[in-house]
Amino acid sequence: MQNYQRTTIFFLLFLCAPSIWAAEIPSENAVAAIEVTNAGLTGMRALPKLKVSDNRHFLVTESGQPFFWLGDTAWELFDRLTREEADQYLENRVAKGFTVIQAVAIPSIEWPPFTNAYGEAPLHDDDPTKPNEKYFETVDWMVHRANALGLYVGMLPTWGTRWFQGKEGGVIFTPENAAVYGEWLGRRYRDCGVVWILGGDRPIATERQRAIIDAMAAGLRRGDGGSHLITFHPFGHHGSADWLTDDALIDFNMRQNGHNAEYTDNYDKTRLDYDRMPAKPVIDAEPIYEDIPIAFDGSKHGYALAADVRRPLYWDLFSGACGHTYGNHAVWQMWATNRQPIFFPIRTWKEAMDAPGAFEMQYGKRLLLSRPFLTRVPDDSIILPYRDQTSVPGAGLYRFVATRDSEGRYAMVYAPAGKTFPVRTDCIRGKTIKAWWFNPRDGKASLIGEFPNSGRREFTPPDVGEALDWVLVLDDAAMNFPPPGTIIGTHINESF
Repeated sequence: MQNYQRTTIFFLLFLCAPSIWAAEIPSENAVAAIEVTNAGLTGMRALPKLKVSDNRHFLVTESGQPFFWLGDTAWELFDRLTREEADQYLENRVAKGFTVIQAVAIPSIEWPPFTNAYGEAPLHDDDPTKPNEKYFETVDWMVHRANALGLYVGMLPTWGTRWFQGKEGGVIFTPENAAVYGEWLGRRYRDCGVVWILGGDRPIATERQRAIIDAMAAGLRRGDGGSHLITFHPFGHHGSADWLTDDALIDFNMRQNGHNAEYTDNYDKTRLDYDRMPAKPVIDAEPIYEDIPIAFDGSKHGYALAADVRRPLYWDLFSGACGHTYGNHAVWQMWATNRQPIFFPIRTWKEAMDAPGAFEMQYGKRLLLSRPFLTRVPDDSIILPYRDQTSVPGAGLYRFVATRDSEGRYAMVYAPAGKTFPVRTDCIRGKTIKAWWFNPRDGKASLIGEFPNSGRREFTPPDVGEALDWVLVLDDAAMNFPPPGTIIGTHINESF
């Protein structure tokens, strides 16, 4: 029991604890100290570069093709898995439709001392200006393999405890060495399919911390020539915009809505970031993990099930997010029975890869890519209050949310519970509406029928009950869209 108590305390600190450190200004000449090699990357398949869409709410490829960020939190991929295990994991994720793997170059677990599966530490003497080539050859291989499968890597240069709060005060980054390491990392992966993710579950609490972040970002930009997007992974129940609201430092906003299951005071914050000015795309990069004790208290709330991770997928997407990240409590830490567990995982990472929620994430991606993607906007006004507003749209676990095409071609309503609800149909421009039910649990669509657009209509899902969620899809019948979930055009990771 004492071991579990220590583990619980460690996990909460790992996720939540900020720290304070004072700062200096980095020297411009500090960066040229590290020789860069690209060992292991020869012949790597080049993925399209990513950029922000013209309307500032989505990610697209350099040719303007919509990119759907369906991420998986594999924070400990680079340090805990062998190459053979990483290949098994990456093959599994691409088969399930994921497009981004979020992993940390210099993680925090078991540090100090710290080595990867091959006994190599990421740095010599815990010095960011002395990266260990042997360690990064394994990172190279995993990035290369992910890209070859069509997967981008959302790479954190380091976890937050290394930037701001090391064990017993062992912070290893300064503005000077962050610039050096950032440039080295940026140059090394300049031609890879990566997105840079600063931060790592920590707030920016001091001027020195901000100086480290600024220096790392500047180093990455110098190293990769500005060829990759940059964002910031924030502290729980926060978004990057809480510290970098108007900042040109990051290209899109990232949220960690956290490990609670309810919409209210958690996932409703995604809409706030969508509405911020200047506009930037927003992604919830750490919602509740499948198989985690809900709100870190399994005795009170139980463990998160597939339904608990499905709801945030649609809450976030329909509230304006341009993509979404899934996580499993065993997979993020790559837990195996020969390792110390962090906060009570209930199965190994190999077993957890095929948890139900991991299968079901792709259905949300396919649903949104089955309709024009870059013109989609959030709009809960589509949902009419049903007798009492606390019933529909509701709150807590049973909040209804809606999204629509800004040109009036389609609309969608997510119903987290199977019950009757009324909607405004005048959000559709056509005289005739074609309606569908889309099942988030299996990705199948069923036709309701066509009817005149009278401005208001009531719908009852095929099956009713608290555990049965549904998506209502309303189309302008004249558009002749395919069944929901049938992807329009070609998209990254759909041909693998």
